Amino acid sequence: MSQNVSSRISGFYKRCLEDRLREIQALGLLDEEALAHLAGGGGLPTAVADRMCENVIATHALPLGLALNFRVNQRDVLVPMAVEEPSVIAAASNAARMVRLSGGFSGDADPPIMTAQVQLDDVPDAEDAAGRLEAARASLLAAGDAAIPRMVARGGGCRDLEVRVLSAELGVLVVHLYVEVGDAMGANLVDTVAEAVAPLVQRIAGGTLGLRILSNLNVRRLVRVTATVGDDALGGADVASGVARASRFAELDPYRAATHNKGFMNGLDAAAVALGQDFRAIEAGAHAYAAMSGQYRPLSTWERVPGGLVGRAELPLAVGTVGGLTEVHAGVRAALQLVSAKSAGELAVVLASVGLASNLAALRALASEGIQRGHMRLHERKRALAAAAPGAGGGEAAAPPSGDGKRFAGERAEAHRAVQQAEGGT
Repeated sequence: MSQNVSSRISGFYKRCLEDRLREIQALGLLDEEALAHLAGGGGLPTAVADRMCENVIATHALPLGLALNFRVNQRDVLVPMAVEEPSVIAAASNAARMVRLSGGFSGDADPPIMTAQVQLDDVPDAEDAAGRLEAARASLLAAGDAAIPRMVARGGGCRDLEVRVLSAELGVLVVHLYVEVGDAMGANLVDTVAEAVAPLVQRIAGGTLGLRILSNLNVRRLVRVTATVGDDALGGADVASGVARASRFAELDPYRAATHNKGFMNGLDAAAVALGQDFRAIEAGAHAYAAMSGQYRPLSTWERVPGGLVGRAELPLAVGTVGGLTEVHAGVRAALQLVSAKSAGELAVVLASVGLASNLAALRALASEGIQRGHMRLHERKRALAAAAPGAGGGEAAAPPSGDGKRFAGERAEAHRAVQQAEGGT
């Protein structure tokens, strides 16, 4: 995104859908194909859907919105989010506005290293076999590289090897090959490496060959983000202290940590879906990482500092800006143009920042008015739409496209007031 583009667009939520699209078009981020896709209402042609998965009968849509106010590593970012739940986009935008006042989010990502696993069972003298595998490191890495020549030509490839004896008594061990995958998520690449190297692993170690597949717990592909927010932006020192206490509660109690992390993933998942990422793999890796200490813990924490709070988050985050849905889904291509991340690492930092913003919004609500007040006001939009839907009992026709000023006038006025409060008047 150009440095001349701002993610703080005043009154964006008040405008009709067509005006919002014109506002985004004026930013110059989208090519003609992406603009046409969004202007046509988005969606996925059934012919494309039929090639993407099995037994297709139709497509199933989610609302696509933009989270505003995000500033990440000194760059303004528009964040596409696909989500059905009211308040997620408004809450993330509001928290981003608060953090923006203190300079925005900062973060960094590890190189895009994925983990391939090769499992062996019934290995005679597993500890000795592990030593032989370690000694054959160079040969094993070379075999892995030979299976992915195009990635090697682009500067990626196998970087390291680790052998773990899971049970000496049962002769169970696993070989990890760490593969740099560039700007791809990398699942297919590392699966290819695992399958190619497995016969050599078995010849060296003996035993029975087991699974050959990636792990979604990518501890060498972590992302870290931080943010500072002032007492005044949060609504006072008491609210800030309440957020810090709620964060400490999550650190002490896995029952609370589960819901704390759900609030973090609310925003991250919505952005990941819009951007065509494997949100199931992201969720699996995040929650496994949260439990690595032996107790399930929060992915993010908020600590009291003079005049405000500092928030920190760390998690494995395997995302891609090439491959996957980027090649077949026009909506994903449009979303990637909007976020304008130049690399998978940059995209990972943006997604983690959205998670941290969503987490802050949830904790602030809990520490002040309670989670239900703002959430349920926005939930009324769903109820109004349900009441107006065909067959709902009122006999009313479906709502016309956005831009009809008479559409649900009372409901829209109330929803606008709720969104204005949630977004802080963006």
